[in-house]
Amino acid sequence: MMYKVRVILDVEEDVIRTILVDENQTLEQLHKTIANSFGFDGSEMASFYTSDNGWNQGEEIPLFDMSESEVGLSMSTCILKEILPNQNDKLIYVYDFLHMWTFYVEVIEKSPEAIKEPKIVLSVGEVPNEAPDKVFESDNIANDFDSEFNDSFNDFDNIDDIDFDKY
Repeated sequence: MMYKVRVILDVEEDVIRTILVDENQTLEQLHKTIANSFGFDGSEMASFYTSDNGWNQGEEIPLFDMSESEVGLSMSTCILKEILPNQNDKLIYVYDFLHMWTFYVEVIEKSPEAIKEPKIVLSVGEVPNEAPDKVFESDNIANDFDSEFNDSFNDFDNIDDIDFDKY
């Protein structure tokens, strides 16, 4: 079976590739196809993340198995039809963790036709020279910690005021 996959680069201007791929290829093969279709050589670290219809990031599928038991998920062990069994299934793909190129990947059509090699059928836009700045927000852990201990760790103005002999 053939999948038609739309891949959208998360940048200000539209940069889109639509790719035809075989359902039996691995996510590692899809990683190389996506990277090459956007002008990257595919040599940087990357991960896919499962996603729901709201593009919320789920479980990571790294390029290499990072688990201690060596039986964890990796792109080479995940087959496209198993990870994306249905039309409209989605993945988030992050390429090059230093630059955080982020892509939205969606199966837009499934067809009984066979395909031997991946093929780009639509190419819109040019990849910018630099990845956009990504802002990661997290809970303010310091504030939670301070409030939990009623600011007891901030009762001094200078580290020299602490009597370390008490501890």
